Amino acid sequence: MITLLQVLVLIFGIFAISRAFLRFKDRKISGSSLALWSILWAGAIVVVMLPATSVFFAKILGIPRGADFVVYVSIIILFYLMFRLYVKIDSVEKNTTRLVRELSISKSRKK
Repeated sequence: MITLLQVLVLIFGIFAISRAFLRFKDRKISGSSLALWSILWAGAIVVVMLPATSVFFAKILGIPRGADFVVYVSIIILFYLMFRLYVKIDSVEKNTTRLVRELSISKSRKK
């Protein structure tokens, strides 16, 4: 029997994958980002539709419950995404600083 949660996650997962594909098509995200988001959402769909999969992987890793496995993997993924955001923000800060410096120098030379 399919629950309301399963239907909602299925619909949202398909929606999220379609949005990622559209962002890739518009060249707003890279192919690796498309793959990452597609795998994450497809994994969420599989785990919600077939809960025994989380138990299967949990037992392989020596984790007693499937729900614990899902929480551990979610935390790891969140930390990874936070790291990627940190790297991106750091890069944007450095580029902004460089650009402001160059504009300031060129402006002072004109005076």
